[in-house]
Amino acid sequence: MPDYELESREWWVERWLALLDSYRFKKRLERARKYANEGNVLGIEFSGARVLARVKGSEPEPYQVSLSLSPFSNEDWGFIVETLSEKAIYSAQLLAGEMPANIEEVFTANGLNLFPFSLADIHSRCTCPDKANPCKHIGAVYYDLADRFSEDPFVLFQLRGRTKEQLLETLRQLRGKGIKNRRDGTAKKKQVATKQVTKTPLTLAGFWDYSEPLASSLVAIAPSPDAKSILEILGNLPLPAPEAAMIKQYLEIAYREASQQAIATALNREE
Repeated sequence: MPDYELESREWWVERWLALLDSYRFKKRLERARKYANEGNVLGIEFSGARVLARVKGSEPEPYQVSLSLSPFSNEDWGFIVETLSEKAIYSAQLLAGEMPANIEEVFTANGLNLFPFSLADIHSRCTCPDKANPCKHIGAVYYDLADRFSEDPFVLFQLRGRTKEQLLETLRQLRGKGIKNRRDGTAKKKQVATKQVTKTPLTLAGFWDYSEPLASSLVAIAPSPDAKSILEILGNLPLPAPEAAMIKQYLEIAYREASQQAIATALNREE
């Protein structure tokens, strides 16, 4: 289990944990962090946009915890996804397991906030007798969710009412419409050009050339099923430990950026 006090976290995870840091009852947070570190959160699942969890406490039966944010309306999500679709790099970074640095601009441009402002914006309940909110069981779920966000930033969107599958499918449809519109415009230009220009014969040298964009239905992009990076698949570098660590850190950045750019290129959208 991760140590939430010592481990360096991604910026979007830090934003989530900062909500807990604003809580004045630090002793309760220490107990919540200990619960999360020791695996007392027995299970987390989603029921729509609501998180349901079981947390082992002092009683034989685990306590039931529920947690949710105010979900965005269908209309709000329509505007959000339309804004996201304008730049393929957003989809590329999310699919690579990384939250785009300026993702919040997409939401604020539509009068919304992805992250809650305070703990008061998070609706939570626990079946334990503790009257305080968050109790240590709710706090443990907060910390456990931070680990989920680290693995998959789409979890944060699900708290706002859209699953990863729903979001990507809507983005795919919007990209498909954009490509179709561009094709229709290109086809009209070609019809005019064909009347004036003699068709160039097919040659062996140009056999592999193709200047038209691929249909979005032909571009299938998904993270690796086992969630392993290229470096993890290749294994340890055959170098002394200090040099290997330095080179590995550099390659991790290079491979991540190359992957994002490849996805953005495949999605065939102008940046």
